Amino acid sequence: MHQTIIRFPDLQLNRRDGHKLRGYFAGQFGEQSDLWHNHREDGKVIYRYPLIQYKVIDGQPMVIGMGEGARLLTEHFLEVRELQLDERQYTIHSKQIESRQVPVGANGQLYTYEFQSPWFALNQKNYRLYQEAGEAGRQALLQKLLAEHILALFKGIGHWEEQHVMAAPPLLRPLSAKFKNRSMLMFAGSFSANVLLPEYAGLGKSVARGYGTVKKTG
Repeated sequence: MHQTIIRFPDLQLNRRDGHKLRGYFAGQFGEQSDLWHNHREDGKVIYRYPLIQYKVIDGQPMVIGMGEGARLLTEHFLEVRELQLDERQYTIHSKQIESRQVPVGANGQLYTYEFQSPWFALNQKNYRLYQEAGEAGRQALLQKLLAEHILALFKGIGHWEEQHVMAAPPLLRPLSAKFKNRSMLMFAGSFSANVLLPEYAGLGKSVARGYGTVKKTG
């Protein structure tokens, strides 16, 4: 799979600024492709796995592209000379791009991943199931959701996985994280899976805004 990562090493932002990055790039290039924002012309959301994702990891802003999204980032890299986030303008003095083919899927090994940003795992229905379950039931639900979210990522990037995707019992802890000025139940920590995932790809809900970003640690 083709992946492109653009980093802005001289800038320091807050994690919540991920959606502001999205707004800027969508405003700059969104008329050329709806992959920048995942909305139709009438404003309705396109429900698909986002191939362009906006992150702030350890204070550093980055934009991740996969598949066709990777091509768009490479194509427009030289045009990014500033970032306008709300009322503040940032002049870009340094930016980095990495564009390469990366392996994804099962290869007979087990990998460990750590969430670099909160995993937004639960929808309204699953939240109710999680609240009503005991500890063992909660772990089983999170394990099931991890596998489902991995499969959603694979579907989005056009990868067909022949092997059964397994997520090992996760080492996760619940936390309260802000989403659109509301406190939401999310999760932090690590998990293991029998598949290779693209570095810094997102799992779960609102990955375009930077939630659920994973990094391989073992």
